Amino acid sequence: MLIHTIGQELKYDGRQLSSLWAFRNYRLQGDSIICFRGPCQVELTEMVDLADVIANAPIYSESMLHFIIEHFDLDLEKTVVRQRLFISQIKEVIYKRTGRILSRQGDDLFYGNKKLSVSIATLSPVSTMIHTGLNISSRNTPVPTVSLVELGFSENEILTLGQEIAETYANEISSIKLARCKVRGVV
Repeated sequence: MLIHTIGQELKYDGRQLSSLWAFRNYRLQGDSIICFRGPCQVELTEMVDLADVIANAPIYSESMLHFIIEHFDLDLEKTVVRQRLFISQIKEVIYKRTGRILSRQGDDLFYGNKKLSVSIATLSPVSTMIHTGLNISSRNTPVPTVSLVELGFSENEILTLGQEIAETYANEISSIKLARCKVRGVV
């Protein structure tokens, strides 16, 4: 799995969740995970989660740590499982680094009753994709949120944290693929 961290800020507006985005913009051909930081503002017209569209609940954060994951298979259920694995891994990395205990509800992370993350998994014509964003700032969000800074991360640590999370996920995916290749079939 290819990993890329974007050094400059990039606004996430939902259009990045499109097939081959990593290849078109960063020449990453194949399964990939890209992380970057920047604001998040997803208008209803760009939202993939129709439950949020029906609830008229656009997504907004002044600053987030974003991940765009693309796998070249067409199994949305497998991708939702991968998404939840990814969220669980984020929870573990944050606990290891800060000792803070987060709770996971589906594909969302909470600290107490404050939300840390947004995440969606979807299907494109050639791949499946995941976007996950973690609040760096909790100012002016439409729901009660907590930020990575409030959990103990300095602004200078954010991209390093993103890289660690991306590597953890890529290593797990590699391990899963190898695990398939060591067992004999049973009859």
